[in-house]
Amino acid sequence: MAEVIIVKNQDEAGALYAKSVADLIERKPFAVLGLATGSTPLVAYEHLALEVRDRGLDVSHVRGFALDEYAGLPVEHPESYRSVITRTVVEPLGLDPKHVHVPNGALETIATAGADYDRAIEEAGGIDVQILGVGTDGHIGFNEPGSSLASGTRIKTLTQQTRVDNARFFDGDMNQVPTHCITQGIGTIMKARHLVLLAFGENKADAVAASVEGGVSAMCPASALQLHPHATFIVDEAAASKLKLADYYRWVYANKPAWQGI
Repeated sequence: MAEVIIVKNQDEAGALYAKSVADLIERKPFAVLGLATGSTPLVAYEHLALEVRDRGLDVSHVRGFALDEYAGLPVEHPESYRSVITRTVVEPLGLDPKHVHVPNGALETIATAGADYDRAIEEAGGIDVQILGVGTDGHIGFNEPGSSLASGTRIKTLTQQTRVDNARFFDGDMNQVPTHCITQGIGTIMKARHLVLLAFGENKADAVAASVEGGVSAMCPASALQLHPHATFIVDEAAASKLKLADYYRWVYANKPAWQGI
């Protein structure tokens, strides 16, 4: 079973993630971080930037790999995930841009981009800690329900709902949202040594309950984390509201030895 930590608010969640990653960087200056976009991880990145500054950490050798990218969207576009990762992670943390990688969404090389990306992660030594959000339907990355739990990085066709949801980043015009993306597969994600999934708000409660306490199924991609040896769900009270064992998770975390971290 994955570890479930129920926190009061997003700041507490971000601080837990940041301390864990900062401790990792202190132990392992060449740490490899798995990076996600979207609104959920922003508080975690903000807290990690503070930890880096307050501890005076040297992050010049830290490597990063993003989860996904739109296919066919120029990297200089402000909503390309290369641009988003640069704004939200690389610049605030002071990472070396040449050490931070995003899947190549260029159409001329898209056929081999997935295999190339998985190979690059392996050559870097694998991802130490991967941060994740979860969709209301249980998706992680762009792995929508029905995705293979053994999938590698590959091209996916975005659902109409995902394009509608993401239109807010494209002047409200769904026609500007690409129809395809390249995403780390669930199999790729599961190779990371530590998975940290953050979820906030009542609208994520069903997805969290299905991911943690439901059956492992391709219909809820995040449920695959139940099979991971070191997966941590950090959720606020609202997102935890449909967990049957919520009191047990609180008791376990309250009695966890401090040296274990998350």
